[in-house]
Amino acid sequence: LNAKTVNVKSVSAMCVKCVMTDKHDVCVTKSVAKPIRKTVVSEPIKKPRNNLIEIVLFIVDSGYSKHIMGNLKLLINFVEKFLGTVKFGNDQIAPILGYGDLVQGAVTIKRVYYYEGLNNNLFSVGQFCYADLEVAFRKSTCFVRDLKGNDLLTGSRGSDLYLISLQSSSSPNPICLMAKATSSQAWLWHR
Repeated sequence: LNAKTVNVKSVSAMCVKCVMTDKHDVCVTKSVAKPIRKTVVSEPIKKPRNNLIEIVLFIVDSGYSKHIMGNLKLLINFVEKFLGTVKFGNDQIAPILGYGDLVQGAVTIKRVYYYEGLNNNLFSVGQFCYADLEVAFRKSTCFVRDLKGNDLLTGSRGSDLYLISLQSSSSPNPICLMAKATSSQAWLWHR
């Protein structure tokens, strides 16, 4: 990731609108609330499909002490171990089922905790600092840098949250995962 990727417009596959708009969380909520239906395709799809890129957004959070996510398939070296539960501001309780490493290019983020059913992904400012990394915030951008000043991760500000977008094209089932909250939902994380 570099400064050139900060201005990339991310478009939702669900509503074909920019994911950084204030009202996009309504689209995601409606989609997530729908029951899952399995469809069996009887013949191969004949139309060529566009290659979709999996986008995983992480909220950069100074109020949480661990990196957390709800997508197990993105973690490598996963250690399955029940580590307890966590209660969120909306009274939801989620089990912590283990931890693993998250790889983004040449960057490996160690000990990312897996919470089953978690809909948002968080990068902990504190964990980056404990790993001898610097987290810098500007008006519309945030940076995670090594001690030499090299940018390792770059994010952008949207809806009063700093988001770091990780991309992977190796997914066999391309999807778009999103971590976004309204100002009232963001408050719940820090309650």
